[in-house]
Amino acid sequence: MKYLFALLLVFVFQRPSMAQNSLPETFLDGKSVVLISNSPQARPPMSWEALARETHSALVSAGGDPVAYYELEDVAISEEVQAGFAAMFSKRMVSSIVILTRKANGSLALNIGPFSNNKNMIPTNGMWSMDAQGIEPLKESLNAIGKNIKSKNLMVLEVPEFPSGANATASAAQRYLNRNPLNLDVFKLGIPLSGSAGESGYLNTFRYDLLGKSEESILAEQNAEKNGLQAIFTQLYPHQVEFLTSPKSDAELISERVQFVLMRVEAREADLMENMGLATDNLENEDRIVVKYYIRFLVRNELYIGPVWDADPDWRKALENFLNNLKIK
Repeated sequence: MKYLFALLLVFVFQRPSMAQNSLPETFLDGKSVVLISNSPQARPPMSWEALARETHSALVSAGGDPVAYYELEDVAISEEVQAGFAAMFSKRMVSSIVILTRKANGSLALNIGPFSNNKNMIPTNGMWSMDAQGIEPLKESLNAIGKNIKSKNLMVLEVPEFPSGANATASAAQRYLNRNPLNLDVFKLGIPLSGSAGESGYLNTFRYDLLGKSEESILAEQNAEKNGLQAIFTQLYPHQVEFLTSPKSDAELISERVQFVLMRVEAREADLMENMGLATDNLENEDRIVVKYYIRFLVRNELYIGPVWDADPDWRKALENFLNNLKIK
């Protein structure tokens, strides 16, 4: 897990391994949005929409009122998109977020927590959770829970709905600029390290390829990235940088002459390009997971992705590409 998605390790390892005794009250008395992360390697093959249809009635039986289903990767693709979805959920008066993760081995993890009413979406601890070896065991467990629970959700949808997320992503796409920022030689570039990005990246830890990673694996990847970042910047970036080791507001950063911040996203390449307003016609593999760096200009909250598409599955190569392309006039 890379630095913007790793956050504080304590966030990851406070997640309970077994279901707590009682479902959250926000789930039993209010609308829920369900976010699904579905591994393409899981067998039998199944789309995330099909997984939603398979589990919807069980979530209703357990006392929930799921009003909308989205693919988690589409929602958690960036802080800007998360903020757009959060605004949509607030307007619909959503009270809880349900996250269903189907791993490569076919097992499932269900996590439920109160909706935070901001781009963080969920709290970083206190989530209700359940693990199951497959879809049928999950449905059986949810149905059993429902027999002993009195829900206040009475008028619920009989089938799942898949509303468009276009409104949530449109505003973010308009802020991505396909060019390099000016004045990088005048102001410092802030480089966030682990734990400095705040809580908004926590949602990504429920992705099928990230959920359940060991502490040792996370630490090893964090240390490698910290060491690698400094080496790459020393070699390829001639201007001032400041490594950010703790969360700071935009105002605090600007007061310290940090007007630019290096941002990093990791997602399916086609999703990233569409989210950033770029065509995907020439992609050989739309589903490959890549890392893309860009720069946020704090004063105007503009997002500079550079003049050349330079994402890569290897974060080192992606960063080297991006820094080299900053030289393009």
